[in-house]
Amino acid sequence: MSAAAVPSETGGAPVRTTAWGTVRRGIRLSPELTRGLRVTLVLAVLATAGRVVIPVVVQRVTDDGLLAAGGPDTGLVYRYLAMAAVVVVLTALAVYAVNVRLFTASESGLATLRVKAFRHIHDLSVLTQNAERRGSMVARVTTDVDTISQFVQFGGIMLIVSLGQITLATVLMVLYSPVLAAVTWGCFVPLLIVVRRMQRSLGTAYTQVRERVGDVLAAVSESVVGAATIRSFGVEQRTARRLDTAIEDHRQAATTAHIRSSIAFSAGQFVGGITVAVVLVVGTWLAARGDMTLGALLAYLFLVGLFTQPVQQATEILNELQNAVACWRRVIEVLDTPADVADPGAGGVDLPRGPITVDFEDVSFAYPGGEPVLHGVTEHVAPRSRIAVVGETGSGKSTFARLLTRLMDPSNGAVLLDGVDVRDVRFASLRSRVVMVPQEGFLFDDSVLENIRFGGPHSRADVALALTELGLDAWVEGLPDGIDTAAGQRGESLSAGERQLVALTRAYLADPDLLVLDEATSAVDPATEVRLQRALDSLSRGRTSIAIAHRISTAEAADEVIVMDAGRVVQRGPHAVLVTELGPYAALHASWVANQAAH
Repeated sequence: MSAAAVPSETGGAPVRTTAWGTVRRGIRLSPELTRGLRVTLVLAVLATAGRVVIPVVVQRVTDDGLLAAGGPDTGLVYRYLAMAAVVVVLTALAVYAVNVRLFTASESGLATLRVKAFRHIHDLSVLTQNAERRGSMVARVTTDVDTISQFVQFGGIMLIVSLGQITLATVLMVLYSPVLAAVTWGCFVPLLIVVRRMQRSLGTAYTQVRERVGDVLAAVSESVVGAATIRSFGVEQRTARRLDTAIEDHRQAATTAHIRSSIAFSAGQFVGGITVAVVLVVGTWLAARGDMTLGALLAYLFLVGLFTQPVQQATEILNELQNAVACWRRVIEVLDTPADVADPGAGGVDLPRGPITVDFEDVSFAYPGGEPVLHGVTEHVAPRSRIAVVGETGSGKSTFARLLTRLMDPSNGAVLLDGVDVRDVRFASLRSRVVMVPQEGFLFDDSVLENIRFGGPHSRADVALALTELGLDAWVEGLPDGIDTAAGQRGESLSAGERQLVALTRAYLADPDLLVLDEATSAVDPATEVRLQRALDSLSRGRTSIAIAHRISTAEAADEVIVMDAGRVVQRGPHAVLVTELGPYAALHASWVANQAAH
């Protein structure tokens, strides 16, 4: 089987893995696939044995029943026919049992593979996730696993059954006629050599098909999610061309793979037909010489059918195996991607409840292949303090927030919460104590109520109380269906400001000890901002809060302001002090004031 490069489990240099090696690795990742396999194989053997009984019955009925020396023996014929009927029924039941067991095991195993891949994706940093297009990532967990499922269910066991049927048929063919058995195998050996050599080419072709599927899903996803932007800029035709290109590339890759697959399958059909013709000629000659009985010849022709059919199936299954292997490799590549933001698990630390102390100790961060965006940041945030982080676009504010909440890990240095490196804090503890409200709050395709209580098992009364305390009860009552109003996909039924209101209420209910706001009020209108600022004052009281500030009101309400410029902290102090000093903050504040005056 062909080999392909896949990442090593340690994240080092890629290693060469054969197709069979990939299959073995895939089975280890889904142990349910082999659960009860021995019983399934026994049933498969019984089903295969049932098929080879028919040629024996044909030979006995012909030679000992119809062509008996004293005339046709109808009693023997009926007995053999009854036996054949029983065998056919038992074979059908065995096939049914094999299919049920196989489908159950494969779906359980591949569900496990999906869960492992999905959870591992969530262990990857935001940076690593953003390195691959969303559609391609989704394809690995959905369509790629579906393709593996189809092979396991219809190809894997059939390959085993086919090999068993070929073996039994070969044994019987040798017993009936060693000469015809040699002729039969002589016709198929060249085909097996050709198919063997085609596997590498097929593996490459199906790998390209899976990559093109990911490209198509990515193009479709971007076109749907960005529909409003596409229409507003009038670039429908350009977007359509991008989608058409992705679809055409997939069509060409799929066509190439299917053509190569068809060549192997057609060759099997051709060789099968030639084999039957040659066997018929040679068998007739042997029967005419008296070396075979008529019943033996008829039985052998049935055996040839039982031999050629699984050989042709095995050829097709080997082609499908290449497709499945390509999918397995793509899923394994995800699982082998180092989980750079992994949960320390049982060995991690649980932080006690209470206001959090934050320390950045000589923290630097650089994106792969890029210049550092944070340079040796060392800052201390006391518990219960309210900090605003400000700076020009690209100054490193959002990176500061992502490192604090461990959406990414620093390249150098350490981020400490209550003196504990954030990398040593268990996710369950970290997520319960630290809550981040991003610039664009993500909403799910559900009601406003369900989106608000997404973070925990809060009752309807809890949600209503939170909205009242935040001063948002009047806003909710003004929605078409109140708190049960559908948010739509990604919250598109609500305005950008309304989505932020839902996200802030969700954070309020989470009751964090450290609240991180990444420009969370930037999309809110001034009137709503006033209400929210009052609510956030109440929410942050007694807690540590760090806000990435986009508006002047956020900085003015903070205890201290951290000013960032080009990835460095250049100023820090209360707003009232910084605004009177010469420096970046005074200039930034003057720009805010001028912008407010203009509006």
